[in-house]
Amino acid sequence: MQLDLQRLLSGVATDSFDDGIRIDTELEPLAGAGGSVKPAVYEGGKYQEDRRWASPEDSQATPVIVIDNVPSQANRLEAALKQHRDASAPVPEFLLDLSELSNLPAHLPRELSSLEFPHRNADAYLRDARLGGVDFIRTDLGQSIFGATAQTCGPLMAWFPQALLYGFWQSHLGKKRQNTKHARAWVSEIVGWQPGATETRTFGLKGDALNLNTDEQISSNAADRLDWGIGGQRVEGGKKDKLSETGHGQVPFMGADAAAAAVSFARVTQRATLSFAQLRRVSLGAGHSDAQDESARALLVALGLHAHILAFGRGFALRSGAELRPKETRTEWLGADGDERVDLGGPETTGTLLREALEHAKATGVPLDGWSAPAVVLTPKENLRKAIRSTWPDLDG
Repeated sequence: MQLDLQRLLSGVATDSFDDGIRIDTELEPLAGAGGSVKPAVYEGGKYQEDRRWASPEDSQATPVIVIDNVPSQANRLEAALKQHRDASAPVPEFLLDLSELSNLPAHLPRELSSLEFPHRNADAYLRDARLGGVDFIRTDLGQSIFGATAQTCGPLMAWFPQALLYGFWQSHLGKKRQNTKHARAWVSEIVGWQPGATETRTFGLKGDALNLNTDEQISSNAADRLDWGIGGQRVEGGKKDKLSETGHGQVPFMGADAAAAAVSFARVTQRATLSFAQLRRVSLGAGHSDAQDESARALLVALGLHAHILAFGRGFALRSGAELRPKETRTEWLGADGDERVDLGGPETTGTLLREALEHAKATGVPLDGWSAPAVVLTPKENLRKAIRSTWPDLDG
């Protein structure tokens, strides 16, 4: 079965008993089956380990490591929408312009996209922005976005549709203000099954052609090592330091200092699910019809499918040492009368479905102000400017 707009509309209808969509993908490292993959590493050099049932017939659960967890996957889906925004994903976007902050080092961005905000519509960067010289949160547009809920989602459909797919929690306005939550409808995760080892470390030695090693006292400023002192010479803001911290000398990486290593797995899989039950909580609110609500939900389904194909429909890199490619994908429509195999096709197919859903939503009167429109440019408030300058002060040279 190939999905079409009518199927999406019927699946997310208020009176529908269809359950959702599930996408299961067998992944393979670029090195081939059994090749090492670097999972995400958390505080203390730990992986996210678990035990899961691969099959109901198994006698015991299988050890696994979560290579890429649910929040991380959502960020990658948003990144794909941003990357392809002009070409095939005409989603709304705000851009926080940081170009006037001349002190930023080269490795930091000069603008932040709303498709990169960690908390989406509930993000502090949006709260601490200005639009046309006015605090964004005090503009009519800002108040509508910060006051929106899943049950009055018009402003979010118009400006932050990804928040209705991947969830949000309005937790940065204070306890006496809005604390709206909306659980994610799209859940995706990459898991490695039967890890060959979980305690392996990557040992190494940072070499030095001159093998510098001295008992002379070193002085350096950890924030700015452009200059450093030796033999009693001090630098501004400098403290007693090791020669190795300036980049000289041989430095072994052993024991607890050694990084957690990549892991060989028997299998690597990705599972993505889209819950229609969760999407049925999405409504434009009073004054809107069921047909408009269903059009909005169908557009969200199409957006989620297109983002998935853009992000994971070909080989992708999660991080250094975690390059994977899809080998086999099974997509199922989880229906009231049984499950059906679905052929999602490639980005052209899902892109066409997205455009059809967008046109239908426009025709039914769904609020879509930011779709297919130029990005709205914001600037940082003075308190945010000061926080940025304090974090990244101007340095001489």
